[in-house]
Parts: sequence; C-alpha cells; structure tokens
Amino acid sequence: MRFRTPFLATTTVLAVAALTTGCLASEGDGGGGGGGGGNAGGDGGDNTVEIMLGFTGAQLENFQASVDPWAEENGITIEWSPSDNFNQLINTRVQGNDLPDIAMFPQPGVLMDLVDRGSVLPLDDVVDVPALEEVYTAGTLDVGTRDGSLYGLLVSMNVKSLVFYPKGPFEEAGYTAPESIDDLLALTDTIRESGTAPWCLGIESGTATGWPATDWMEELVLKYGGVEQYNQWLTNEIKFDSDLVRQAAATFEQIAFTEGNVLGGRQSIASNNFGTAGNPMFETPPGCMMYKQGNFIAASGFFPDDVLADIDNRVGVFGFPPAEAGGDNPVEGGGDLAAMLVESDAAKQVIEYMSSEGFGAEAAQAGSFISPRTDFDPSNYPSQTVADIAQVAYDATAFAFDGSDSMPGAVGSGSFWRDMTSWISGQQDLDTTLTNIDQSWPTS
Repeated sequence: MRFRTPFLATTTVLAVAALTTGCLASEGDGGGGGGGGGNAGGDGGDNTVEIMLGFTGAQLENFQASVDPWAEENGITIEWSPSDNFNQLINTRVQGNDLPDIAMFPQPGVLMDLVDRGSVLPLDDVVDVPALEEVYTAGTLDVGTRDGSLYGLLVSMNVKSLVFYPKGPFEEAGYTAPESIDDLLALTDTIRESGTAPWCLGIESGTATGWPATDWMEELVLKYGGVEQYNQWLTNEIKFDSDLVRQAAATFEQIAFTEGNVLGGRQSIASNNFGTAGNPMFETPPGCMMYKQGNFIAASGFFPDDVLADIDNRVGVFGFPPAEAGGDNPVEGGGDLAAMLVESDAAKQVIEYMSSEGFGAEAAQAGSFISPRTDFDPSNYPSQTVADIAQVAYDATAFAFDGSDSMPGAVGSGSFWRDMTSWISGQQDLDTTLTNIDQSWPTS
C-alpha cells in the first residue's frame, strides 16, 4: 500500500489501470510542453518541459523548490501537472496522444505497461547508468529497467522496512536492534516477559482496512524469499498457498497472535487505526515497545506533536532484520520514477539533473524527500531520525516495491486486504485465507 503524507504527502490507493496501446507523439502532434511532442530521435522545439506527477500539497511544493530554481538558471520553463488520479489520467493522455514530456510514476507496474506499448523512451543515453549503479541504493535502478534498458529513474524514495521504538525506555531497558528475525522474536519474548506489550499493531484504515497487515506479510515474504521469489509471488508464479507464504504467515502469527505480544490483544488489531496505533509507545510507562510502519508515520497527524518536536530524543528506528544475521537484507519501499515520454534536450537535462547528487536538498530539508543516492548529504535531512531511516535503505542489499501495489487490484487492494483482516480477526483460518486470495487472482 502506497501512503503519502506531509512527510511523503497525501493518502493514495491506486489500482493499476489496464492501459491500452499508445504511441509516441510525432513531431507537430499535440504532445507535452517539450515542443508539442516528439519521438525517439526528435527534439522538441522549445525549453518548456511539462512534468506530470501524482502528488500535490506540501510534497509538490517542496519538490518544485528542488527543481524550479535550477530550471530558471538553465533557461528551462517547467509546467507542473499534478493529479490525485495519476494512473487513470496518464492512461487517458496516452490514448489521446497527448503526452507530458516527463511523468513521475508512483507504481512501476503502470510504467512498465507503457514501456511495453512503446510509449516511454529509454534513459540509457540520458543518464550515466554505470555511474549511478555505484551510488544508487541497491536495486533501485532495477525497478525502472526493462530488458536491460532504463526507462524509469527513481528520484525519490520511501522506506517501509522500519520498526520504531520509544528511544529512552527502549535503550534504558538494555534492548538493542535485532540482527535477524529469530533475534526479533527473542526480543519480543524478552519484552513480553518484562510485563510490557512488545508490539503496537493496528490495521484499521476505513475502506482500506487490512493494508498494514499486507505490509507485514510482504516484509516477511521478502526477507525469507529474497527479491526473486518475492517478485514471483507478485506475479502469481508463487501462490499464496505456498511454503514461502506460509512461513511468513507463521512468523506473523507468532508475533501478532501470541497472548501478551500486542497491546490490546489480537482482538484489537482490526479495529485499531494504523495512524495512531503506535502512539502508546510514547506514554509513561510505554504501552508497547515497537511499531512496524513506513517512514510517513513519523509526521504530524500520526506521532504526537510533542514527540515530533523532540524526535531525535524521543524516537528510535531500526530496519526490519534479515532472515539470518549477516545474510541478504532487502528492503521494501516505494517512490517516484521519472520517465521521459517526449524527447527534447530540455527534458533530458531535467532527468539528468534529477539523477544528480545534490538534487532534492530543498525537499529533504522540508522533510518530504528521501534520496535514493547513497552519497546524498545526510545533513540535508531535517533530523537524525530521518537520516537513520534513509540509512536503512542505503544499507540494504536490494530494494523491492510495495507488493500489494504491484498485484492486480482485485488482489492487492481487494482480497489481500479483506482476507488478512478476516484471518487476524479470527473469522477464518489461514488455509481459508490463502485459498481465497489465490482464487481471487484474475485469470487474464
């Protein structure tokens, strides 16, 4: 589930649209701002670049602050086209041969649908891919690559593989970040035996109830199976009713269903709102010691304001550990992929700038941007906590996009949410849950 806030902007639940065939705008046709459109090999006729993106509000303003001054210095005019319904609108514009010069895709599956239809231009001659491979977070370039060519450049990143904790009480108790899933389970037992609930956990989210549970399952499938098997699961090559997914479910069950492990007990999970479920960590004494959630949670509207005002002293964070200490440690996350749909010198310059080390400093300082570049200056982040979050991704061995966002909508934002909620609530057993999700997978 992709979640945007002022830290990484507004909530958006996006189902992957069925994209019909679109073709590159030809010279003189109604394309984007880069000179009325152009195909591979043809340059637009002016220095206006239209950028279409799927976020608004504070995140858009901060992103613009990272682009507009550079563009003005380089004689480029940026036309911003934000939309809260990006997937549908980009499909409509492709069908109408009305392409933006650059589009920022929040979901790689939607991008790759357009790549397969010949509507996106490769970036291999726009950016220095081998040089970026040396400094980009492991696996992030792979997300936008098809058949050996780069089509989507991840320019901003969010991180899901995180566990937050109340810094003072956690450290005073002598607890440390676990180095493996077994260590995490042992830490869970230790905290429970001390008389405090190890975990806060809530999956209520209105009509989207259940998505935080899918994040848990995705995390565990990724850690146990690695990126290759994780991706096979996302495409139904590996079924929900499989040894890998059952292993992930068993670990989740041990954490979430064991008496005393979750504040409020198993029966509270489905009715506890995800946005505030972690806040009892900051009570005196803490109601729980750990809360798994994406980096957006450390923002106004989620963690209490008094905690955020002193975030580096009040909030600690560690990366969800690998299956085995010292083993492969992929991270789950999301972000925005910049793709070029209309070729022009100006559009190429914008993409190249977005790949640079300094890009995003203004947005990062405002708290709405994490760079995928491992050499990004950490002092640009507004707090050490945000820098620590970024480091979790930088230290990972691979990067995988949110799983439910990559599945067909009937599954990823349908049966997966729904049946996980029913299982957690005790309304059905695991066998029924896995079977139901498998049977919901579209046949074509």
